[in-house]
Amino acid sequence: MNKLNAIWQENKLFLLFIGLMVMFRSAVADWNHVPTGSMQPTIKIGDQILVDKLAYDIRLPLTHVSLHKLNDPERGDVIIFDSKVSDKRLVKRVIGVPGDRVAMKNNRLFVNGNALKYTAVSEQGGFKVLNEVLGETTHKIRIRNANTRASNFAEVTVPSGHYLVLGDNRDNSADSRAIGFIPRNEIVGKSETVAFSLDYDNYYLPRSQRVISPLDET
Repeated sequence: MNKLNAIWQENKLFLLFIGLMVMFRSAVADWNHVPTGSMQPTIKIGDQILVDKLAYDIRLPLTHVSLHKLNDPERGDVIIFDSKVSDKRLVKRVIGVPGDRVAMKNNRLFVNGNALKYTAVSEQGGFKVLNEVLGETTHKIRIRNANTRASNFAEVTVPSGHYLVLGDNRDNSADSRAIGFIPRNEIVGKSETVAFSLDYDNYYLPRSQRVISPLDET
């Protein structure tokens, strides 16, 4: 017991710092590594994105227990959630909120019977990049020139307490088309900013233009 007390006395400032950092990253803000391209072109492989964990809830640290709800996710938000179905943390875009009717035809979305607006940005190597207008949010999506099985789904209604999410890389994303609607209590936070980014195709060198920058900044 005396030995433990001596260790505490000698290291208490460091241990308190570590404890506070763990609490901060668990309940206030954190960063997440993005190892896949399911959110391209918005989020690049190698991005470290900042996660605002107070965007929607004040949570009990180290848990998903909400102590107080601050806001609900909105269409267009990029959310981070711990998916029980896929058993991993995922990053996707909210397309449908509770009560919404959502359908996809040839990679074009319809929300509550209204077709979203699309404009062409670029085309290369069998892929197109389009601007997609979702409510007050305009963001880029990436689709194949030729439609795939993932390019269509019949109209569904988002149930209470759940959200329909899609990756911006529409033909290469395990999202609500594969794992179903996302329960509200699985959502960890919201992201709008890249902290920094490493270019995996260029010896992991930092991308200088993606340091504390908006997600959709190229």
